[in-house]
Parts: sequence; C-alpha cells; structure tokens
Amino acid sequence: MATMALILALQLAAPLLLIFCIAFLPLRGRVGFGIQATATAAVLSAIALAGLWTVIPWWTPYAYGVLLVLAIAFSRGRAAARSIASRSSLVRRAALAFYVCAGGFGLYQAATALYGRIPPREDVVDLAFPLRAGRYVIANGGASININAHMRTLDPTVPRFLAWRGQSYGVDIVQVDPIGFRADGLLPSAPTAYRIYGAKVFAPCSGTVVFAIDGVPDMRVPETDRAHMLGNAVILRCAQADVVLAHLRPGSIRLAAGDRVDVGALIGEVGNSGNSDEPHLHIHAQSPGSARQPMSGKPLPVSFGAAYLVRNDRVNPP
Repeated sequence: MATMALILALQLAAPLLLIFCIAFLPLRGRVGFGIQATATAAVLSAIALAGLWTVIPWWTPYAYGVLLVLAIAFSRGRAAARSIASRSSLVRRAALAFYVCAGGFGLYQAATALYGRIPPREDVVDLAFPLRAGRYVIANGGASININAHMRTLDPTVPRFLAWRGQSYGVDIVQVDPIGFRADGLLPSAPTAYRIYGAKVFAPCSGTVVFAIDGVPDMRVPETDRAHMLGNAVILRCAQADVVLAHLRPGSIRLAAGDRVDVGALIGEVGNSGNSDEPHLHIHAQSPGSARQPMSGKPLPVSFGAAYLVRNDRVNPP
C-alpha cells in the first residue's frame, strides 16, 4: 500500500498541483513565469517517461500536457494575474529557487529515461513476443534504472545481486483493458482480478528446456515470496542465450528439463508466484549461469521483432 500511495502522490497529486500553480499562482514577470512553466514541463516530462503508468492509465501524461497548455493560456490571459508569490520578494525568491531545482531534477530524470531507451552496446537477443492477442504495457524495461528496476542488480557493491545479475535487462509485461486499467480496482488482493492473470505464455524462441519448476503457490497482492524468487518458471536455452520466463501460474507448466520446444509452443500461463507483487510476465535473456546460481549469467538486452521495448511502451500483438 505504501508503494501505491507513493505512485498516486508522485504521478497524480504532484502534476495536478504544479498545473494548478501555473493557472492560479503564477510568478510575476516573464522571466519568473517562464522559469515556472519550463520547470513544470520538465517535471511532467520526467514523470511521463519514468513513471509507472499501469496503476494510473498510460494516457494520463497526455492529459497532463493538455491541462498544462490550458493552464498557461488561462494564466497569461488574465491581465491582472497575480499570486501570493508575486507580492513578497522573499516568497518569490523561494518559489524561483524551488522551480529551478525542480526543473533541473526533472530534466535530469527525463534525459536519463530517454537515454535508457537506447539499446545497450551488447548483442541484443531478438525474440518473438511471448503473449497473444490483447493490450499490453511494459512495466519495466530499458537500460536505465529509473525505467527498469531490474538494473539495480548490476550494482557490484551488493554481493547478493551477483546471483541475480542475469535479469538486469529484464522486461515485465502487464495487460490492460481498452481504457488502460490493468485490474478491477487500484490494488485488488486477488491475483485473478488482474487482466493478465491466466494469459497463455508462448515460447519466444526455439530451444531446449534447461530448467522448469512448478507448484509454487500464487501470492496475494502485494505480498511476495522471496524464498522462491522466480516462482514457477522455465528457462529455454536458445541459439543466442538462455531465456527466462517467470512468475507463472501454478499447475500451468507442462514442460520438463530436456524437452525441445519450437517458437510459439505453449509454455504456461501468467500467474503471481515468487517475488512478484502483482501478476505480470517477467522475461529476460542472459548467458548461461551456474548450476547453483542459474540467474548469475551475463545479462543480455532483448528486443521483440526488432523492437526494443522500454517502460510504458504499448504492445498489441495479433
């Protein structure tokens, strides 16, 4: 619930408050108002690019953009527009300092998110998209930590990450309805309330099953099972890399180590097992890890049909 409150505060309340200030508390003078408007646009851009638009629909940042333009036009259209900040030099200086700092932070976060949309220099493993007909949004993906939480496992100063570094370019996929919502409610506890739960997962490449585990129970949202991080999972050894599909529904996997599968073969169904705080499909590619630490291989970026998917990208497979 704390994560949900943070998302709502940063992605809903903060943008609306900044837009409200543009409309009703504008800084006096062209320079002051210009700084305020530019900083607001920078912060909204950062939130749009780095924010996780699955709880709040993906189209919300576009609505913020429209509201910002309207707020600027409304504020500039009022000939006698004045704010509390404009009547006190101390308050005005404090407001200017706030907007300069906020704008700088927003620009940095936006630039970092944009940089993360560029595929890393490592060889990219091209895969078939593992899900079929539906509307999907990428929750984690890309090459910077503010759009892909898996990137934190590249930190060499944290010893426990070494066993999991193979997932560093991992992609998390959720399903949304035509309006953009991924579940019935903001945070329903039942995994079955999520659009993606039970979706069939298909082999993204042809290869041999080198690891398969089933029988790990689904977790109630937002609980996680850190004792079984992958949950129910399959690892395929394909031509270019080992490909991991994780957090599957218990009882849905019909494969065992040694089985040969072709691209498009049924692997299982999306669930909420393992270290998953809500139903989604996790997929990543890596070089083979050790027998004891199968996720410790070198992380490899992935594309789907040559498309390098990052956070908030939308996919509508046939």
